[in-house]
Amino acid sequence: MTLLTSLVAIVGVFVANAYPQPLDERAVTVSNAKTSLSLVYQNNLNSSDDKNHVGALILDATIGYQAAAACAALNERLFSKATLQEHKTDFTRLIAYQDFSNSFDTVGGFHIDGGTVVWDRQFVFSSQAGSSQKRLPVLCTQSATNGLSSAGPVNGSQVAIASGSNTFVGYRNQKSFRFLGIPYANLPQRWQYSSLYTKKDQTIQATAYGSQCAQGSSGSEDCLFLNIQTPHIPKAGSKKNLRPVLFWIHGGGFTGGNGADGLSDGGNLASREDLVVVTINYRLSTLGFLAIPGTDIKGNYGIADQITALDWVIANIASFGGDPRKITIMGESAGAGSVRTLLGSPKAIGKYQGAVAMSNLGGGVTIGLMGDYGTTYSSYYTIDQSYAVAGSQILSAAGCSNSSAQDISSQVSCLSQASASKLVSLSTVARYVVQDGTYVTTPNLVLTRQNANTAHIPVMFGVTRDDGASFSTYPKQPITTHSQGLQAGLGINSTWADKIIASGLFPSPNTGNLTLDSFNVSARIATDKTFRCIDQATVYAGATSGAFSSAYYYQMDRTINGYDPNNVGGPKDRDPNNAYFRLHGADMPWVFGTLSSPRNVDDLYSVQLSTALFGAFVRTGRPELDAELLEVRGYAKVIEALNKTGQWGEVDGKKGEIRVLDWPGKRAGFVDVEQCAWLGYGLDYYLKGGA
Repeated sequence: MTLLTSLVAIVGVFVANAYPQPLDERAVTVSNAKTSLSLVYQNNLNSSDDKNHVGALILDATIGYQAAAACAALNERLFSKATLQEHKTDFTRLIAYQDFSNSFDTVGGFHIDGGTVVWDRQFVFSSQAGSSQKRLPVLCTQSATNGLSSAGPVNGSQVAIASGSNTFVGYRNQKSFRFLGIPYANLPQRWQYSSLYTKKDQTIQATAYGSQCAQGSSGSEDCLFLNIQTPHIPKAGSKKNLRPVLFWIHGGGFTGGNGADGLSDGGNLASREDLVVVTINYRLSTLGFLAIPGTDIKGNYGIADQITALDWVIANIASFGGDPRKITIMGESAGAGSVRTLLGSPKAIGKYQGAVAMSNLGGGVTIGLMGDYGTTYSSYYTIDQSYAVAGSQILSAAGCSNSSAQDISSQVSCLSQASASKLVSLSTVARYVVQDGTYVTTPNLVLTRQNANTAHIPVMFGVTRDDGASFSTYPKQPITTHSQGLQAGLGINSTWADKIIASGLFPSPNTGNLTLDSFNVSARIATDKTFRCIDQATVYAGATSGAFSSAYYYQMDRTINGYDPNNVGGPKDRDPNNAYFRLHGADMPWVFGTLSSPRNVDDLYSVQLSTALFGAFVRTGRPELDAELLEVRGYAKVIEALNKTGQWGEVDGKKGEIRVLDWPGKRAGFVDVEQCAWLGYGLDYYLKGGA
């Protein structure tokens, strides 16, 4: 054994002790004790192309003779010159971005297998001579190539970090570091507000999703978990190079859903846009929203859970690479209703810096069309009102309204003994945000002025083009008159159907299929009255009054699938050139980059564009694209769209603007303004005191 070999062996033992070892249940060594960990991957969001790309791990600067051991501690090797040359285009962009974002000092280069490599608009390789004493960042292989849908970690891919007094064992896949099923709250007590997780000195296995909250015939009351996808883990104790945070709140009508939905998996977005993505569970249905007058059961437990999760993120996310001062809350459907609620919640304001509401619901209270399903997502019941429409029926259905003692306390006690699965499966369940006086203190979001009741931050609202098609009914039998179609589609009487026709504002298409044509009109009206009008009025009022610091609005014109109870999208939706029903919930793959099978290249380009726009909003509070950043990252098609359409402007007056999201998209004004006014939800609805 030569002297040099002996020294390397001795140093190897030292570094092996300094850097983390493969994890087991007996002893968990923190992976970032001596270095930050960055997972870099040139993610074009085309999963079918993943096999043609490789990622790498970048570690903090270390002396050359320690570099191999630093990689080995993560079950990886020093990156090879041959692989670097094979994927030169990818790594030119990846390293250029590290330089652009000041994440690493790239001037001196990186340790790789057999020497160093210097990036100077290209890669220049130097042999081992003299490099062993240089202190440079380390480029390691990244052999975990399992995708977003993988069931869990592959061998050797586990990563452990410490936060607070606990250790979290997650893993890496091809795109990001993943920490799943993290308990953010103590086991919740039924109809009591959640509290932050307090167990200490725990090793928490965060490699699998936690239970979803009780819904239908599945789930649990022990369900308050969150998930984190991140491209960067800072060195333990460091707060350098923290990334903006997207805090996702799932939809599902406040009765279903979870933070483990593959459509909102944060791995691709974290990788592509260099963000930290957090997804959460929160209590649902009667367990999350029951309110009973004269008791301590005041509702909004699911909303309180969301705020508890925010508190956990603020306290811990820096350990996972996220900036607690740059949090954007975002949700779709009931998740958007949650975002809207949090925008006016005294308990939440100040805990986030931006907000995105995708397909927020509202409307249905000022006209005679019908009592609208969406009303309560933007206008909040009192506790008495919520009890009248849900609470008393729940007590009765659970067999608790006829207990031997008729006082409310005995009825509540009876209800408390019922199983969770029974309570969330009753024909009537509680699903309403209420004015509880603590978490929600106003009947609706105050938009008439800049005020302490509304978060004065940048917001973005938007809809899918045919959101309401998912909430209209396709006639079960062929219809013979337009009036019949509207009655069936909207659930209205003939008087209102005739009024709609007489208005001339909702003309029927003429495809030769009267049933389909009538449904198209029903879908347009349902989209207007349940989604579009109320959201356009929200951003117009918030921008005009100054309630929001800035406001942006979009309409998603390219989607696939979505919530389709009528089975109307179906095969037509597989043809992107035959734009048809852009249904409720169908925009999530365009925001998270989770479209698994693009139908053509424009699908892929539009997803790349959408993730760039939403990513820009999370980073800066503005969906404005940075041309230099895009050039560095090699996002050519996003640059092309920017050159064709220009920047996305703020809502400014009654013309908008709105951004029509497609490929390459376009700038437009508010949609169906006259129709919304006729329906009772004009742009000035809130400025006139609408509730």
